[in-house]
Amino acid sequence: MTDSARARARLNRNLSLETIIEPQPDLGLVTMNGPNDPEPGLTIVDGTITAMDGKTADEFDLIDRFVSLRGIDLEVANEVMHLSDDEIALRLVDVSASRDELVRLSGGLTPAKLARVVGRLDPVEMMFALKKLRARRRPANQAHVTNRKESPALLAADAAEAAARGFAEIETTVGVARYAPFNAIALLVGSQVGRPGVLTQCAVEEKRNLELGMQGLTTYSETLSVYGTDAAMVDGDDTPWSKAFLASAYASRGIKVRFTSGSGSEALMGHAEGCSMLYLEARCLALIRATGSQGVQNGGISTVALPLSLPGGTKAILAENLVAAWLGLEVASGNDAIASHSPIRRTAKLMGQFLPGTDFVTSGYSAVPKYDNMFGGGNYDADDLDEWTTIQRDWQVDAGIEPLDEAQALAVRKQAAGAVQAVFRHLSFPEITDEEVAAAVVGYDSRDVPDRDRAADVDAADLVFAEELTGVDVARALDIAGYTAVAEAVLGMQRLRVSADYLQTSAIVGDDWRVESAVNDPNEYTGPGTGYRLEGERWEKLQSLPHRLDPGTLAPAATNQTAPITVLGDAGQGAGRDEVVIGVGPAFLGTLRATINGLEHEAVIGALVDGVRTAGGRPRLVRVRRTSDVAFIAHDAARLSGSGIGVGVQSKGTAVIHRADLEPLDNLELFSMAPVLTLDSYRAIGGNAAAYALGLRTSPVPAELDNYARVKHIVQTALLHARETADVEENAAPIEFTLR
Repeated sequence: MTDSARARARLNRNLSLETIIEPQPDLGLVTMNGPNDPEPGLTIVDGTITAMDGKTADEFDLIDRFVSLRGIDLEVANEVMHLSDDEIALRLVDVSASRDELVRLSGGLTPAKLARVVGRLDPVEMMFALKKLRARRRPANQAHVTNRKESPALLAADAAEAAARGFAEIETTVGVARYAPFNAIALLVGSQVGRPGVLTQCAVEEKRNLELGMQGLTTYSETLSVYGTDAAMVDGDDTPWSKAFLASAYASRGIKVRFTSGSGSEALMGHAEGCSMLYLEARCLALIRATGSQGVQNGGISTVALPLSLPGGTKAILAENLVAAWLGLEVASGNDAIASHSPIRRTAKLMGQFLPGTDFVTSGYSAVPKYDNMFGGGNYDADDLDEWTTIQRDWQVDAGIEPLDEAQALAVRKQAAGAVQAVFRHLSFPEITDEEVAAAVVGYDSRDVPDRDRAADVDAADLVFAEELTGVDVARALDIAGYTAVAEAVLGMQRLRVSADYLQTSAIVGDDWRVESAVNDPNEYTGPGTGYRLEGERWEKLQSLPHRLDPGTLAPAATNQTAPITVLGDAGQGAGRDEVVIGVGPAFLGTLRATINGLEHEAVIGALVDGVRTAGGRPRLVRVRRTSDVAFIAHDAARLSGSGIGVGVQSKGTAVIHRADLEPLDNLELFSMAPVLTLDSYRAIGGNAAAYALGLRTSPVPAELDNYARVKHIVQTALLHARETADVEENAAPIEFTLR
């Protein structure tokens, strides 16, 4: 137990819940540049690789064998493997080195060489390289949509809202495997309500996953996990060849597919073989490219907290995303599983992908509240959407989520829940009641949605496979029920699956059913002013946050009403030790009538006057017209006062007690926290000013603090001060007045 109160306070912060450990390389608990990582190397004899990364061919495991046979371009290898790590790393950050050239060179590099070259970069260099190497020109994002009750109405409503918010892909999963067909249907219908062309998947066992795709109920998959050691692959019941075959099965049926990997999985399974996380991930990525897959979901997927427990963990995750992009793969870059208890650490981890942009900045932003996220919680969820879109606006960065106002959200949610209700009715599935639909539209999470007969649901869901119901059947049901536009969109997804355009690398479906991919919309960043820039119509859209305000609403409009004062003429020099001059700003009780926290100016003056009189002083009211600076207003008031003591008050409420013989920017007491000042505060300020005038001993008025006052009020402060400054009359004499 610490004796320091501050240390005890820090121990109660969220960070204290983290486990931070020292590296232990022999267990694979080291993020990158591990002492046991092999020395990069490649030996080619008569067109055959006979040694790679410290092993001869007879020592190759299955991963080495697969990569050596299918993953290394021998011609490029002869060109690039002899280059030093620094020579290759320099090309990664060299603006003149094109993405196409770098991807070509990566084809000749071994996993150990890939890991060691990227390990030469610092985080900023990695982000720059990632910006250049992203496959598709424009970043996008993927959403998770699930709920604990597997409510089809709520799934459809959440999918529709996610699609309307700009997510290009939406993924669901199940708590009970037999629910998969219903969840897939709900996601398909809801997504096409929100925006036609959104790709969907249901993460379940591979056989079922493939069946859902073949029946046109899903359009992509990312459930093909690979690992960086043979033992870990065996634990996953797979080999490189079986994974390649499965990927081909998906693609041959028009289903977009990417693999899943991520730092720390081998250490978690006890099969790291003493190697660093980044080196093992480089093996995974070399294997994935060798299978012919178009992309990968990586970035500490499901294991992110393990690398983050170690030094350089966040950097290593960024490095694995970079290696994937360098190999020419579509990158869905994690940021899905909860990385930390600490909001600061979570956001710090996100920025490595958020700022440079990846093909999918998250491989599953939880578009539902955390309670309903069946993927084990989310790094960010539905409650964070406004923060995310605001950060996009702050940085002028496109991270794939669009602002959506409440009316639009409610409209698409209602249509989606009603559409899936109609599909269930037409296909004779268990009824979705009007009560369920209404709750799905406006409820917070599945606790607000009525329970369903789950036994009846899973029995009916089995019929989707048994009767081989397809996406065309769903479209027909929608059309019959009058949801013609949604039916056309669902049918459009079936056409896309047949044409297979979205099997291109890093493909998403944009507006008007246009496929955007690395083939027809590649990232061509070559330096400032090139590549994807968030500007024009897209920038206008991402700026249009529902919670933004018109600046004019944050400060009272200038008024032409007659001020409730009587002007007595120019203010002259006062007399008497008991006099306290209260000086107000140019707009006080004129074009402005209240302080920043809503106190009426008349009441403020009344409190100040009352405080002066109660303490035995004699108040006089003066408007200072030549300046809007509260220090100078107060100093001018003090110089006019018979006692040499004055109080200055800006229209927004900031106040100063001043003395004539002090410098203008010096003072007796300053009250800068206008938002926390009350009438009692102003009364105390008046009383202290009178005490100073009478030469009495007095304690300063206790300072009130609000650490968030600047954040909450700085815009309104600027607007109010601008209004006050607009009323300044240079060289104008102060005037004396009284309240009517």
